[in-house]
Amino acid sequence: MNSEAEKFAGVDGAKGAWVVAFVTGTTLTWTECASVTEVLEATRDCARVGVDMSLSLPERGYRVSELEAKTFLGPARSSIFHTPVVDVLDAASYDQACSISRAIAGKAISKQTWHILPSVKAWRDANFDPDKYVEVHPECSFRVMSPTTVFSSKKTGRGVGQRLATLMRWSEHLDLADLPLGPAVDDFLDAAAAAWSARRFHIGEHRVFGTADPSDRIVA
Repeated sequence: MNSEAEKFAGVDGAKGAWVVAFVTGTTLTWTECASVTEVLEATRDCARVGVDMSLSLPERGYRVSELEAKTFLGPARSSIFHTPVVDVLDAASYDQACSISRAIAGKAISKQTWHILPSVKAWRDANFDPDKYVEVHPECSFRVMSPTTVFSSKKTGRGVGQRLATLMRWSEHLDLADLPLGPAVDDFLDAAAAAWSARRFHIGEHRVFGTADPSDRIVA
C-alpha cells in the first residue's frame, strides 16, 4: 500500500460551513465547503477522511469513545462535548432537547451541544461510507502527533504556533497563503490534524478510542 501516492482529507466545522484539509504525500492544502453534501463530493477521490464531528450517537448514556478520549486528554478533556442521545435530534427547541436528555440520560445537554446538533444531524442524514469517513478529535490527534508537547489553548497565539510547528514536522508544504476567508485559524489546524489521523487509520497505525468498528469509535 503506497500511502504517499494517495489522497487523504480532514474535515472540521466552521460557523455553519466546513473546512476540508487535503494531504497528498507531504503537501497540505485547504478548501471550504458549504454543506456535508459538498464535503462528500470534494472528498470523493480520497482514500480516507477524518471528520471532527460525532458520527455515531448513543441510545442512552455516554459513548465509551468520548470517555476514553477525555481520559487521554486529561486537562484538555473539556474540549470534547458529550454527544447527546439520538432521540435529542428530534427536539424542536433547546428546552425540549434538555427534557428528552434528562429523561433518557439523566442530564440536560449544554448550549454548545445544542448549537452543533444541526451539524450532527447533517452527517447522520448523509449517505457516507463509515469505513472511509471516520470520526476524529483533533486535540487527541495533536497529542498523539507530538506527545511531549504541553499544548496551550488553540485560541491563543502560543497554541496556534505549537500546532503549526507540530504539523510542519509531518508536512513539508503547508499552503497558508491562499486560505479561504471565512474560517478561523484553529479550524484549518483541526482539519489538518483530522487528515493526519485519516492517513494513520488507512495504514493501520491509528489509535482507537471506543470500539474497533464505527458504532462508537474515535481515531487518532
